[in-house]
Amino acid sequence: MQKISVKVPGSIMLMGEHAVLFGEKALACAVDKYITVSLIPEPDNQIHVHSVLAEYHSDLAQLTEEPRLTFVLAAIEHLKPDLPSGFTLKIEAEFSHTVGLGSSAAVTAGVVAALSVYSRLSVDRHSLFARSLEIVHKVQGGRGSGTDLVASIFGSFVSYRVAPREITALEGLPPISLFYVGYKTRTPDVLKIVEGLSQRNPEIYTQLYKLMGQVTQRAELAVLEQDWKKLGLLMNNYQGLMDALGVSDRNISELVYTLRESNLIDGVKISGSGLGDCVLALGADPDIKTDYQQIPVAIAPQGVTIEID
Repeated sequence: MQKISVKVPGSIMLMGEHAVLFGEKALACAVDKYITVSLIPEPDNQIHVHSVLAEYHSDLAQLTEEPRLTFVLAAIEHLKPDLPSGFTLKIEAEFSHTVGLGSSAAVTAGVVAALSVYSRLSVDRHSLFARSLEIVHKVQGGRGSGTDLVASIFGSFVSYRVAPREITALEGLPPISLFYVGYKTRTPDVLKIVEGLSQRNPEIYTQLYKLMGQVTQRAELAVLEQDWKKLGLLMNNYQGLMDALGVSDRNISELVYTLRESNLIDGVKISGSGLGDCVLALGADPDIKTDYQQIPVAIAPQGVTIEID
């Protein structure tokens, strides 16, 4: 085994943000912006990581800390008992970690896949997902639904429920447009903010999550029926619930209403936890005028792919 190469697509949330943590479904897509993780075995116990975030070197027996590589090092630590020796990891990304697109999940899945192959562990999609989710929860203090992991690992377009775990492949989606508002708030930080707000009105927030779940279920039906007008309307409904939850801000709202003015766009909402990051539109309008950055994306038909030289 000379080299292991893993290619992982990024991901976006179509529906189900926040509510997925309370037992409701989520819909997510893999997108054609990739992270590639390459592993070359080393004869000693030395670990080398080359990433745009940081250059790293340590002994496998006692890993030193590097806050910029938290997910990578957590994956190495988790799989350390099975690793035959040291290695060099090279992590390359087609998109910036500042833009979102599930970059942390994609990196985690890629590193876990490469280390699993190196350790001769199972690399079927369900095993990779379970292993990766355990690592994400360790880093994030138990937080995170794993929806972005599901999309990146399984690929294409999926419906997902946390418990009991349910992963369903969905067919088709019309063109989508993605816009970046210029900043993002870390998902764990957004969750803490929402948790604080919900403690003031727990009954209201419980009802909001239930409504979000109902909208997502109807959105899944709209996808199955290929009814894109209905899906767009449901996306607008969900955006209203995200606003009520407290995770929409002035810039997001401005972008949402600008995009909704186009006759070529059927629905617009936050994609992700909110308070920054991306806004997703169902449809595409090449003449749309906005000051915000558009990120060209399309659905990636495949999830994690592994090559061994």
